[in-house]
Amino acid sequence: MDPFFVKAIQLILSLSILIVLHELGHFIPAKIFKTRVEKFYLFFDIKFSLFKKKIGETTYGIGWLPLGGYVKISGMIDESMDKEQMSKPPEPWEFRSKPTWQRLIIMLGGVTVNIIVGFLIYSLILFYFGRDFVTPETMPDGFAVHESFKALGFEDGDQILKVNGEHFENVLDINKYIMLRDVTTVEVLRQNGSTETISLPEDIGMTNFKAGIMEPFIPLVNPVIDRVEPESPAEKIGLQKGDRIAFTNGEETRYWHEFTQKIKNNPDTSIALVVERNDEIINLNITPDEKGIIGVYPQLNFDAVHREYSLWESITHGTSFGYGILTDYASQFKYVFTKEGATQVGGFGAIGNLFPDTWDWLNFWQTTALISIILAFMNILPIPALDGGHVVFLLYEMVTGRKPNEKVMEYAQVVGFFILIALVLFANGNDVYRWLFG
Repeated sequence: MDPFFVKAIQLILSLSILIVLHELGHFIPAKIFKTRVEKFYLFFDIKFSLFKKKIGETTYGIGWLPLGGYVKISGMIDESMDKEQMSKPPEPWEFRSKPTWQRLIIMLGGVTVNIIVGFLIYSLILFYFGRDFVTPETMPDGFAVHESFKALGFEDGDQILKVNGEHFENVLDINKYIMLRDVTTVEVLRQNGSTETISLPEDIGMTNFKAGIMEPFIPLVNPVIDRVEPESPAEKIGLQKGDRIAFTNGEETRYWHEFTQKIKNNPDTSIALVVERNDEIINLNITPDEKGIIGVYPQLNFDAVHREYSLWESITHGTSFGYGILTDYASQFKYVFTKEGATQVGGFGAIGNLFPDTWDWLNFWQTTALISIILAFMNILPIPALDGGHVVFLLYEMVTGRKPNEKVMEYAQVVGFFILIALVLFANGNDVYRWLFG
């Protein structure tokens, strides 16, 4: 099956699961508090539905516009903007008639479910699949270090031992920690056996982001090919598994990152390669595509440590891992408000590309857990028309003891709706731009 359709199917399935569970988070407490739910929809049913069936007082259905879903709760100012209902006297079964604390629980239900689902999926992944990670002992060659980090005192071949004074379990996470967490010190093991603790500037993450330095540490890997993608430029010129890249454009290639950097820096340009294959020396010319890609993957010279988890360990570690994902996502939000970050905001295309182009259940559930946590964070933002916007008004009511003016809430809902539409258009516009121009 075409990779596009594999990703699309995974995206639709994942979003369908998460949307239904999110809306159940509103639906269940609404029913518990005897609040009437008029509609429960997967996707939006503008003008018509693909399917609908009324059971009791609630119409369940599937809309045709896959941009989300919703529950329509009686007596609530929401995206339906049902002014006729709101103009009538409140009924006992309506949202607006319920105590503030009940309304707050109903509004927080969707976000709460998304967080629980994300943490639960990560816990089950650890219990069923275990986890692989790379330690300094299994990666003895260490890292190739970006020039800007060499100025801070790092050297090629450094192994990461500790971060902020604590043992660092998975050394491949070092770039993520520097970008998203408050890293102040890194302890490294030199190739000569000595150790050194290096201090990082306070704003190192933002500095790297604005400079486009997303991976200051790259594993030192020999320039040996492990896999060649079918129909890629590499396959077309005859590169094979086991080939060693000896020279690239006349310069000796010692490590994989040196080879890939030259490839990336010369899109649509012929590059001369000298390849060692068994005892044979082969001269080839290759032209990377417009994105600087030729379709080869390296033969890793380090091993991963596999760890299995008991049920209790998987719950505690899965919850901790999910919490780390949530805080990391919140931390990266600061980059969105920079010129560089705004261009990287993505819509459904970017979300779809999180999934692999071949079906893999482990990757599917990992990505679904990530999206669930992202949905929780995005929905709690204090934007009218999102759950977080409703929560702000409810907190105001709890603090002041009086309800916000309904007209103000209606206008806020309209403004919030247009803000969301603008964000959706901007994010998906970025996807289209990247698709057209790379």
